[in-house]
Amino acid sequence: MTATEDEFRDIVESHSSMVFSVALRLVGDRGLAEEVAQDVFLELHHWLPRLESADHVRHWLRRVATHRSTDALRRRKVRPEGQSDEWEDKHDRPGDSGGSDCGSMGVAMERMLLSLPEAQRTVLVLRYSEDLTPEEIARTTGDPVATVKSHLQRGLQLLRRKGSVVLKEYVRG
Repeated sequence: MTATEDEFRDIVESHSSMVFSVALRLVGDRGLAEEVAQDVFLELHHWLPRLESADHVRHWLRRVATHRSTDALRRRKVRPEGQSDEWEDKHDRPGDSGGSDCGSMGVAMERMLLSLPEAQRTVLVLRYSEDLTPEEIARTTGDPVATVKSHLQRGLQLLRRKGSVVLKEYVRG
């Protein structure tokens, strides 16, 4: 797929929110997510002539955004291993802020997602934020479909356990 500069600009404009969203949900830092998205589109400029269709471009962008986000986490060590076990002790409880509005609940949910192990967080973001099937996630991550399903199941179980502790403040009102 050879593209002019205008076509490249159109691709960036139409896919930038998706790339940024994937990166933000995986790295949990707006500045780092912007860097990842920029890197992905710089790489796209180089690879675009080799991509065959609009679907290929979209798949390529998701895959590279996922991998670059993982690389950024490993490089910057934003979430050290073992944080997920101590997560509830290190973060404020929703009721501690004095208000239990939807915004603070969303923040609590994002924090729970970020506290998951990297592989589980990745498949959950691709499944529920990007609405990919387990087969599409497997192609994106390079993992077997059975591994993707296992990560989905374990990630959801862990989110439910964390949610029963963290989000009960919202139920009590």
